[in-house]
Amino acid sequence: MYKDIMYKFLKYELHEGVCTITFNRPDFYNAFNDGISYEFQDALKNASKDDQVRVVVITGEGKAFCSGQDLKSARDDDDKMFYNSLEKRYNPIVRAMRNLPKPIIARLNGVAAGAGCSLALAADMIIAAESAKLVEVFINIGLVPDSGSSFFLPNLVGYQKAFELCAMGTKISAQEAYAMGIINKVVADEDLDEAVKSYTNYFAKAPTKSIGMIKKMLNKAASSSLDEMLEYEKYSQQIAGSSEDYKEGKQAFLEKRKPEFKGK
Repeated sequence: MYKDIMYKFLKYELHEGVCTITFNRPDFYNAFNDGISYEFQDALKNASKDDQVRVVVITGEGKAFCSGQDLKSARDDDDKMFYNSLEKRYNPIVRAMRNLPKPIIARLNGVAAGAGCSLALAADMIIAAESAKLVEVFINIGLVPDSGSSFFLPNLVGYQKAFELCAMGTKISAQEAYAMGIINKVVADEDLDEAVKSYTNYFAKAPTKSIGMIKKMLNKAASSSLDEMLEYEKYSQQIAGSSEDYKEGKQAFLEKRKPEFKGK
């Protein structure tokens, strides 16, 4: 199934269960202004509601993944500019990404800086080209990390390394990020599409409902005790065990064939 939605600053394409959302301001290294922020919120909402979407890929057009906030579009006349920007634009995006009941893959085609780095970290997996780079650039203009970076980064790399990356604005290569456990896979630039496709091929035919629940469980685990997670696992497993995909998976196992999951 093909389905495209027209946006001004984004490309939204759906093909055989794979929804690709491309930041499309290449002349500005895909920096975020108000328009792209609200379009991305809408795109994530569409992907969440559409049963045909089994996996989401986010990426950037041109040389960059996303260079963060477009400083030229910042509203300096607003006394609460930063607070309002995060409240209305970035925080809803990060929450929508983490709450999306489907896997999100960041196709890291180039630099991810500032909020762009945060958006990559908010994805469930990051597949990167060798030339890609990550940088928590906020400190270079006297700001602090936002859009979830202060949560995701220490959970990925530990406090000391997260402090270094945030407090010094250290730019790291895709290979360095891979070694730290931030990135799932790094490939030659020309192999990026094929590498991403190997994952989307899997997720497009996987038990999507279970994967969405796994995502929710792992999010919850970050702020829960073992006992709380044991209880939540019990609750979640009962729901998974009532799904159509479980019935199909069990039947396929008994019949010694490959299951055909529908994501329900």
